[in-house]
Amino acid sequence: MSQASVERRLRQTTTRLREAREALVVLDQQLVSLAEDADDLRVRSLVGESPMVDKEHRDAQRSFEAMSRSRAATVAEIAKLERTVDELLERFVPSGPLPATPDPC
Repeated sequence: MSQASVERRLRQTTTRLREAREALVVLDQQLVSLAEDADDLRVRSLVGESPMVDKEHRDAQRSFEAMSRSRAATVAEIAKLERTVDELLERFVPSGPLPATPDPC
């Protein structure tokens, strides 16, 4: 893979990684809200014993579970992108000489 190709893929992958991390923040916020709603409806279904409230609770629980699966998929995608970035960085050789590192002594 050419140096330009590695650099281009690295830019694309880091952009996708940033977007996935931003999506994870949104998913986490939505998940908190859905969890609160599902919990509230669970309590209402226990107290109210109404078929309508039971259905609302089941729907809210399904939404929470779907959002949880989406979050897990996003976390897996982030891990995959991080591995790809690491692999690309190993291939990346900057043009020109490397700067000298100062002697720690």
